Amino acid sequence: MSETLSEQILRENRDVLEAMVAHRFVEDIKQDRLPEDVFARYLVFEGAFVDTAISIFAYAAARAQTIAQKRWLIGVLDALANQQIAYFEKTFAARGIDPSAYDTDIPQVAAFRQGMLSIARDGGYLDTVAAMFAAEWMYWTWCRQASGRTISDSLLKEWVDLHAHEDFAAQALWLKAELDAAGPHLEHAERARLSAVFGHAQQLEIAFHDAAYLDAPEPADR
Repeated sequence: MSETLSEQILRENRDVLEAMVAHRFVEDIKQDRLPEDVFARYLVFEGAFVDTAISIFAYAAARAQTIAQKRWLIGVLDALANQQIAYFEKTFAARGIDPSAYDTDIPQVAAFRQGMLSIARDGGYLDTVAAMFAAEWMYWTWCRQASGRTISDSLLKEWVDLHAHEDFAAQALWLKAELDAAGPHLEHAERARLSAVFGHAQQLEIAFHDAAYLDAPEPADR
């Protein structure tokens, strides 16, 4: 059986994906030691990106070719606007976090936001699918692993569980299926280009997660 497009992408980007799912941020969550200030900084940065993600998926919805694709993407937009944004609003209020007190335009954060948006704005439908597959497959992978661990912070636990939930899994698997449906109709060069989009998005994710630690002390030997 020939290799599907998603299998090719995951194989060719195994190292960068593994680097992200083994990131310090992920390991700190798994070990129940994520510093509160790092979580707060991440929340602000990620909350700002979710707003951008609405625009990213809007580009995909505009370029989708079937009503089934459009319906699915409208559901994604609804979840982003009415579930994920609501999580950030609730969490900021519960923690007394003022997002305006944080600089969301630092290079790593701005590069992630602008880089992912440019993929959707300047590329085609499958470019957006490949980029968001990188993000959502990565989150689903490590959050499934972390959700079974002890996470003392209830709001952090909620965030992890949100990305391990079957609804989020369905979204990651839908993106995978969209790539696999298109794969047999694509030339080798186009498959390679979409694989590179995935890898680029994953590199942006790594730098984005690094940014949550910019003002944090270096870890002690463990």
